[in-house]
Amino acid sequence: MSDLFEAAGLTQDAATPDALAPLADRLRPKSLDEVVGQAHLLGPEGPVRRMAAAHRLGSMILWGPPGTGKTTIARLLAQEAGYAFQQLSAVFSGVADLKKAFEAARLRRAAGQATLLFVDEIHRFNRAQQDGFLPFVESGTVTLVGATTENPSFELNGALLSRCQVYVLRRLDASALADLLIKAEAFEGRSLPLDPAAREAMIALADGDGRYVLSLAETVFNIASDAPLDPAHLGQILQRRSPAYDKDREEHYNLISALHKSVRGSDPDAALYWLARMLDGGEDPLFIARRLVRMASEDIGAADPLSLLITTAAKDAYDFLGSPEGELALAQACVHMAVAPKSTAVYAAFGAARRLAKETGSLMPPAHIRNAPTRLMKDLGYGKGYQYDPNTEEGFSGQNYFPEGVERQAFYTPKGEGAEALVKERLARWAALRAKAQGT
Repeated sequence: MSDLFEAAGLTQDAATPDALAPLADRLRPKSLDEVVGQAHLLGPEGPVRRMAAAHRLGSMILWGPPGTGKTTIARLLAQEAGYAFQQLSAVFSGVADLKKAFEAARLRRAAGQATLLFVDEIHRFNRAQQDGFLPFVESGTVTLVGATTENPSFELNGALLSRCQVYVLRRLDASALADLLIKAEAFEGRSLPLDPAAREAMIALADGDGRYVLSLAETVFNIASDAPLDPAHLGQILQRRSPAYDKDREEHYNLISALHKSVRGSDPDAALYWLARMLDGGEDPLFIARRLVRMASEDIGAADPLSLLITTAAKDAYDFLGSPEGELALAQACVHMAVAPKSTAVYAAFGAARRLAKETGSLMPPAHIRNAPTRLMKDLGYGKGYQYDPNTEEGFSGQNYFPEGVERQAFYTPKGEGAEALVKERLARWAALRAKAQGT
């Protein structure tokens, strides 16, 4: 074996697994106290820490972004609670692997040893595979710890969720990432060759991912620069990480919700930020355009009718120009709507009208506004007494247009914002004329 190492130009010590492992693996915490950024779970009063201290673990789902310590926490929980640790990845495992894991856990249990079965990316198992865990979790054959980056409410069976506590791991903040860099420097016995601004830039590049910040640090250590790097030189060495964004997962819905609510909340700056985040994450601009059109009708409505025209024009402009030029049209529409007056009066009115339409079924219009294309229809009174509003003195007849037997409803109540201010005045004048015409 030593001949093989020599042939490769390596000493046996240099070729040990620990020496070849990435810095992030070599710096894995050895106890729960060393895990950073998750004090709400692992602090003295944290629920996960208290379970470990009691040496009695319950099945759980650890939900959080990449690089927040899910695998490490599971391993340390088993260590501190005295459980055997068994790990599977839903990406690489199938039914046969699950059966082997359950059988091994059954044999351990018979020998008095509890098993913590850690399943990474558990959301990747299909529904039937997830159901396969149930009898073994219920019987206590295994204590299941699943790790997922996706919202468990969407990705896991309700039956499995009901048997597990869900604990949310937080994205590592700047302080936690800075602590990891200090640990890396202590482990390496040298400081990172970075000036303070470059150090901050590295933390920002990591985007809350502890594993990634250590990978960045390892790259910088390997360069072994004599002079401290500034942000510009650091940027030449390190590639900016793509933002966490999955177009068919929870983050997609979180960001479009943030964009919608920023527009609704009349904050053009926040709206532009979320628009940029979605576009940078690779979202389909036409999906965003469709949502902008929806906002124009749902949240702005008659307070600024121009918004609907601008959003549909922005969609056409993007179709015509493509990216990146067409994205500016989306930004223009976004800003226009954020600063526009808001009204849900039409949205609410249409909903109320639909409810009444369902309740009243197939009632006919009053006779005077029915179509009368034939002599028979005219003889039956269709169209009799109809007044042509534009020809009346006020341009408004005040006739009844609801079905006979249905009391008049006031669905549309404008707020008086923007263009609806004039509409509100007009409706009030018409209401008075209608009351006069109908003698009420």
